[in-house]
Amino acid sequence: MKQNKNRIEELEGILRDGGVRVTRQRAAILKILAEAEDHPDASELHRRAKEIDATVSLSTVYRTLSALEQQGVVQRHAFESATARFETADAPHHDHLIDIETGAVIEFRSDKIEQLQAEIAAELGYDLVRHRLELYCRKRKD
Repeated sequence: MKQNKNRIEELEGILRDGGVRVTRQRAAILKILAEAEDHPDASELHRRAKEIDATVSLSTVYRTLSALEQQGVVQRHAFESATARFETADAPHHDHLIDIETGAVIEFRSDKIEQLQAEIAAELGYDLVRHRLELYCRKRKD
């Protein structure tokens, strides 16, 4: 829990450094982002934030996400779903598998995939700087 508290304080500091006031409502949103183990969209963040502070509005969620994104703290993912999903940008590198039937987003890391991507870039005369891999899958029925 102490690690989450430190992370929340860090996110609050980044907002303040960017000239954004940390209100009670924004603090609730930061707490949810710091503790999230999934990739919530703005509506889900709003639902969770209202459990902490009933005065949180959806527009506050969007403004806070925009400020955090501008500061490089939050990554916006535009998976093939209609709504953007969010996660904090300080997570170690990982890729995503998206279940096309449920919308579940599963994080994974594969050294084999990382190596293959670097090899392909090198074969084409490039150094791999960064990448984003999204696998869209359907659960096997066997």
